[in-house]
Amino acid sequence: MTLQEAQERVDHWIKTYGVRYFSELTNMACLTEEVGELARIMARTYGDQSFKQGEKHDLGDEMADVLWVLLCLANQTGVDLTEAFERNLEKKTQRDKERHKENEKLR
Repeated sequence: MTLQEAQERVDHWIKTYGVRYFSELTNMACLTEEVGELARIMARTYGDQSFKQGEKHDLGDEMADVLWVLLCLANQTGVDLTEAFERNLEKKTQRDKERHKENEKLR
């Protein structure tokens, strides 16, 4: 599935099952909440914390929740994520093409 197809599928789902998009500000708060849930699992899986008994920890599901809300925000604000990602990748390539290779900390 491409980013464009993902944006289209989310839009179709919202219009079919979700009635309408939440407001942009509400979705920004939802994105923050979902990133926090992802961070909790990362901290407990790869960091020093441990899971509480019975605590849900499906890393892929939490990443998908973050992506879902991000796709909603892109749709609401008219952002073509494919185009934006391609521009962003080009920017990073131009800016960092030698930077990381020359970073002593990464050797």
